[in-house]
Amino acid sequence: MAQQIRAIGRTRRGVMLAGALLAAGALVLSGCDSPSGETEGEATEFDFTGKDVGAMEDYGVGDTFTATEPVEFGLFYRDHPNYPLDEDWLMLQELEANQKVTFDFVSAPLSEWDQRKSLVIGAGDAPDIISVTYPGQEVSFVSGGAILPASDFVQYMPNFMDKVEKWDMEADLDQLRQEDGKFYLFPGFREEPRAEYSFAVRSDIWEELGLSLEPETFDEFREQLRTVKEAYPDLYPMTDRWSANGPLEGTLTFVAPNFGTQAGWGFGEGLTHKDGEFEYTGATDEYRDLIEFYASLVEEGLLDPEAVTQDDDQAIQKFASGQALSIGTNDQEIVRYRTTVEELGTDAEMAMIRVPAGPAGDNFQYGQRLISGFMLSSEVAESENFLALLQFLDWLYYSDEGLEFAKWGVEGETYEKDDSGKRTLNENITAMGLNPGAPENLQADYGFSNGVWTLAHGSTLELDRSMLRDETLEFLDKMSTKEVLELPPPAPLSEVEREQVSLYQSALKDHVWQNTAQFILGQRSLDEWDAYVAELEGLNMGAYIDIVNEARQRYEENNN
Repeated sequence: MAQQIRAIGRTRRGVMLAGALLAAGALVLSGCDSPSGETEGEATEFDFTGKDVGAMEDYGVGDTFTATEPVEFGLFYRDHPNYPLDEDWLMLQELEANQKVTFDFVSAPLSEWDQRKSLVIGAGDAPDIISVTYPGQEVSFVSGGAILPASDFVQYMPNFMDKVEKWDMEADLDQLRQEDGKFYLFPGFREEPRAEYSFAVRSDIWEELGLSLEPETFDEFREQLRTVKEAYPDLYPMTDRWSANGPLEGTLTFVAPNFGTQAGWGFGEGLTHKDGEFEYTGATDEYRDLIEFYASLVEEGLLDPEAVTQDDDQAIQKFASGQALSIGTNDQEIVRYRTTVEELGTDAEMAMIRVPAGPAGDNFQYGQRLISGFMLSSEVAESENFLALLQFLDWLYYSDEGLEFAKWGVEGETYEKDDSGKRTLNENITAMGLNPGAPENLQADYGFSNGVWTLAHGSTLELDRSMLRDETLEFLDKMSTKEVLELPPPAPLSEVEREQVSLYQSALKDHVWQNTAQFILGQRSLDEWDAYVAELEGLNMGAYIDIVNEARQRYEENNN
């Protein structure tokens, strides 16, 4: 694939972009010998005649996109409460002045984003660009034909193709493929996975008791919690959060891979690939080991039992006020905890520890290279500005220049860069915990570092880390020694299969979530694990796994 991608270096306006190597590259990205019937040499190229208005005559890697005449693109915008949409943002002014691009906004608040997105797409009213879509969320829109197959058009996006080649992203993209061999999401790329979550502990208490801030294993971490409980019997050594939609969803996500499983937000479709076959995650011995560990914390009084159901504000108040001495966190939330401590007048210090190793070894899976991306409405393929849209999106989301602009803003106005390339945010601006207390905010006041335009801040390793605090960089260095688990093989389902398994998945996951909470809280004994697995069987677990394994085998046969 590398040679095929290298052949697609530039796009030219008003032609069909023919060529044997180009066709081969398109075929690879749309799935060789796909179930749709395409075979090698039959990849269809798109005719941009009449759809190239505003597009650059010669556009390739390293070129700054500038429309040849002003263009406007429809954008379905996720309105984040931390940086409400302001159409006077510097970012939008710069795009209009330099790229000749403006947007026709349709916005929805973060609290209603996924629901509104489904309604807008389902009604056929989606704007050109549908932002902030995570891998897997696009699947429900594929069968209706409301969104474009991204893999048919990335061949006209040279920066996208360049990063696929340089960063060896083919296996990652395979995770997005549907039964027709195509993928329908333009994902954000990270050159390397980034660990973001772990535990925040009261470092002053840990140091007082002579405890290491780098427990090597979860067994050692549990021993530390026991020591803390002995010294402070009236407090909980641990509380937790991210339980609004399920028990400990955030924390179980980053803990589970070290137990050889997936849980919480990482539970996904409930599939674990092992020994060449998929099995249902919630019924595995590894999932039981994870639940047993957390059940032991509750049983010994080490984990606040309210953590399994409480809301985030309750959890944060407990930790910040000293009622509990550790909690799940990420690199931004620990800043929020410190702010809450200051507001409460509590004398407390805290640190983010390296995630310990578990029974499965020292690995993590939650840090993926494909992150939030965007979809395109199928109607945009009829726009006279279609090629210009592809070029603009390629520049903004996948070029080094566009990624830096979307994240940091304008050199000399929002940041400075020294001769070594190091960027420094202007002193009057704060962002991501940098320059705390500064009067202006890079996101809210300027529109940069906005998840709508930065694809959740995915990019090169250097740019991805460029705005992180020293504390976070130290955490990442410690986490970098962990093993990243291999990606499972694709198992794309047909439309009929998808409709069938969606019924199974919902009932199975509800049962897993309910019993996960009950097992952890001691409301159901783990001696009843076999009975619980039998209950999953009664909810069509076997039928679900059979369908998925058949799809996996079918995909392998069609693509080998």
